Amino acid sequence: MARIAFLGLGVMGAPMARHLAAAGHSLTVYNRSPAKAREWVDRHGGASAGSAAEAADGADAVIACVGADRDVEEVTTGPRGAFEAMAEGALFVDHTTASARLARRLAEEGEGRGLRVVDAPVSGGQAGAEKGALAVMCGGSESAVAAARPLMEAYSARIVHVGPAGHGQLTKMVNQICIAGVVQGLAEAIHFAKAAGLDTAKAFEAVSGGAAQSWQMVNRWETMERGEFDFGFAVDWMRKDLGLTLEEARANGSRLPVTALVDQFYADLQAMGAGRQDTSSLIRRLEP
Repeated sequence: MARIAFLGLGVMGAPMARHLAAAGHSLTVYNRSPAKAREWVDRHGGASAGSAAEAADGADAVIACVGADRDVEEVTTGPRGAFEAMAEGALFVDHTTASARLARRLAEEGEGRGLRVVDAPVSGGQAGAEKGALAVMCGGSESAVAAARPLMEAYSARIVHVGPAGHGQLTKMVNQICIAGVVQGLAEAIHFAKAAGLDTAKAFEAVSGGAAQSWQMVNRWETMERGEFDFGFAVDWMRKDLGLTLEEARANGSRLPVTALVDQFYADLQAMGAGRQDTSSLIRRLEP
C-alpha cells in the first residue's frame, strides 16, 4: 500500500481520494479550503495538510485534481508546492484537465528532480468518479504510467497510455471536441422532435438503437427535455476546456469550426447565468 498525497477535493477529487482510501492506501489530503480537507478526513480517515508541500513530504505518490493550469502550477512548483518536498523517485499524477504545454513543462522539471510525472486527465464526470469508473488518458514515460496504473485502478474502468508527456492532455481535447458536437446535435434533435409534434419518448427509443446512439443520448435526452441540468460537469469548466483545445488548434494548424461554434454557444449560456449548469443545458438556447 502506498503513501499518497492527494491535492484537490472537489466533485472529482474527493471521490477519487475516497476510492484510494478504501483500497487501503494511506492518504494525506490538501485542499485550498482547509475545512473541506478536514471534513474529508473525518469521513474517510487519513490526515490533512496545510500545504501541498506538507502533504507531499514522505509520499510515494502525489495525485492532483484541481481546476486549471494556474492551480496545477500553484500546487506543484509554486511556493510550498509539492515538487519542493517530493523525494527522488516519487510519482506525480495530474488528473486536472490542463494545457499540454504545462504537462510537458512539469514532466521536464520533474525529470530534473528525479520524479516520475504523468498527465492523466479523466472522462466520466462526477458520476464516473463516484462509481470508480473513470476513463483515464495518460501521457508520460512507460515506467511512470506503469507506476501510476495500480493506484489509478482504484477509481478507473479504463486506463490508456496514449503517448509521451502532454499526450494525455491532447487526448482529453479530442474527448471534448467529440462531446461538444454530440451535445449540440442532441439538443437540436430534441428541439426538432418537439417542434414536429413527435412522441419524443418513442422517437428516441427508435433512434437510440441505431447509428445515432451515444452516451449523451441514452443518459441525457430525457433530463434535457425536462429542463434538468444539475448533472456534474459545468458549462464554465467546458468553456475552460474548449479554450485550451482551440488554443492548441491554433498552434497545430487544425481547423475546428464546429467546436468553435459550440464554444460560443456555451458563452451564450454563461451570459444567461447558466455557467454552473451542466453541459447538456445547450438546449436552453433553442427553447422559448
